[in-house]
Amino acid sequence: MRIKHLLIYSSLVIFSLAGCSKQITSDAIEAPIEKLPENYKITEDFENVTKTGYAAADISISTGSWNFDDALVGDLAADLKNGKKSVRMRTGKITMNFDVAGLKTLYISHGKYGKDADFTWQLLISEDGGTTFTRLGAEIQEKNTTLVTDSFKIDAKGKVRFQIKKTSATVRLNIDDIVFKGTGESGIIVGTPDTDPGEYPSTPPTSDPSRDLIIGADAQPATGDDSNALFGNPSSANGLTPDNYLLDMSYYVQSYSSSRGTPNWVSWHLDPKTITQVTKRLDNFAGYSGLPSNFYQVSNTSYYNSGFDRGHNCPSADRTSSTAANGATFLMTNMIPQAPNNNQKPWADFENYLRSQVVSGNEVYIIMGSYGTGGIGKSGALTTTIDNGKITVPSNVWKVALIIPNGNGDASRVSTSTRVIALNTPNVNTIDTDWKKYIVTVRDIEKSTGYNLLSALPQGVQDVIESRKDAGN
Repeated sequence: MRIKHLLIYSSLVIFSLAGCSKQITSDAIEAPIEKLPENYKITEDFENVTKTGYAAADISISTGSWNFDDALVGDLAADLKNGKKSVRMRTGKITMNFDVAGLKTLYISHGKYGKDADFTWQLLISEDGGTTFTRLGAEIQEKNTTLVTDSFKIDAKGKVRFQIKKTSATVRLNIDDIVFKGTGESGIIVGTPDTDPGEYPSTPPTSDPSRDLIIGADAQPATGDDSNALFGNPSSANGLTPDNYLLDMSYYVQSYSSSRGTPNWVSWHLDPKTITQVTKRLDNFAGYSGLPSNFYQVSNTSYYNSGFDRGHNCPSADRTSSTAANGATFLMTNMIPQAPNNNQKPWADFENYLRSQVVSGNEVYIIMGSYGTGGIGKSGALTTTIDNGKITVPSNVWKVALIIPNGNGDASRVSTSTRVIALNTPNVNTIDTDWKKYIVTVRDIEKSTGYNLLSALPQGVQDVIESRKDAGN
């Protein structure tokens, strides 16, 4: 491994990632020509975590688990920071508990806390999963009273992780905006993927709970910026039509079909606040008691031995800001019968990709849905319904994600150059693991579903971004 210390910038550098129905049979989607590995750039800015004491502890941040030893997350006036928070370290270290693959360059913004004297600190690397760490180059001289950014060239063939270590006891170091830049798949998992570990237990579940929605202070606003249906109601769902029934679940908005026992579509907003890891995945699947009394209530046992996952529309890992938020995603009105390999492979990877966009300074408006009848689950046989015919198995699963930089006035900031990614996958267990092979246009999904997606945007903007097929970079 050859490592070269490149340069020090004398001004703050901020990085962002380069560019969270009709009944028809499964669509055949042509795979694109194989491409070279794409670049990635992922930033850890420490904005969405709280650690107020210096005691050693593992903390969960957007990029993963880190160990803070004699270090905290500071927000005082004397803390050098880009934004509201940064790491403040005494005699101690911060260490990644996860690896990153394909890394070419590492960037670290740093400086002295307050009026502390000059000192030195070290950057160390591990290529064996954290068993041993080796120092990168010479100790770094810390004389900076404003944030500066160091750039490190990494020439490692495998996975690596890093440790930032300080040995001077009487002075303090601020660290902010650690940026990972590389090629291919980074391997960084933002949040816990939506697998269904309880789908095939050896014995049937003994309880069949239902519960109402709990709404916390972290719920999205009903209208305006960050609202879950800012860009429209694709099917003109309302509170009167059983098969196009509008449910505002506060943490997402959906059109629900009583006869299918699944959502037609679910819409939600994803930003750094929603993936702040206040809670872990709850796995508290339950029927939703807030449905009209004449609707069939799908329960947490309805998918048992069906060969299909309880597939989230709004993912659990997109709502970790509270137990109320995460619990809302486990209501069965948010689920579809999804082939396990479909749910746990391309969809899990695409969901993580969208969360990595958020980590890199963006917010995402997402609409996900399904259509058609007949999927192929674990059994290998075409299945049209489960739960004694009460729940329809869809033939296709789709998603549209509109990505914009963090900011205000979201609707007005969407233009013909705004990035929109649309996916449409067959609901089968033999699916390819690469989500990029299922990229389509928004107009393709509209033709298959009959919906009017992103309808709140000006028609001229829709015409451009809905007809453009994203490259998946």
